Amino acid sequence: QAQLVESGGGLVQAGASLRLSCTDSHRAFSHYAMGWFRQAPGKEREFVASVSWDGERQYYVDSVKGRFTVSRDTAENTVYLQMNSLKPEDTAVYYCAATPAPHQTMGSVKSPYWGQGTQVTVSS
Repeated sequence: QAQLVESGGGLVQAGASLRLSCTDSHRAFSHYAMGWFRQAPGKEREFVASVSWDGERQYYVDSVKGRFTVSRDTAENTVYLQMNSLKPEDTAVYYCAATPAPHQTMGSVKSPYWGQGTQVTVSS
């Protein structure tokens, strides 16, 4: 069964960095766009960033532009989210998702495949 597994979350202070990883353990999504979403307590899940199937194109929500970078290692079937200059408002559970739709639509079209999430907590 296709599976996305996230890792790399943790507790950090404001201004610190974290790198999240999402591994496609069964190589099921090599031709899918992949992306990152987050859900803070009491809020709806929101789109963060996405990357095309070949890793060549990225798309970000405005609030993370310049701080977060999404990348993809196609050989390792892994997508990364490098998060720099973290802020307390970045605190959330971060989810990885995969979709056959174009990567730039991930913010508006629900993805069919999801990981279990990893917690990121940023203290002030």
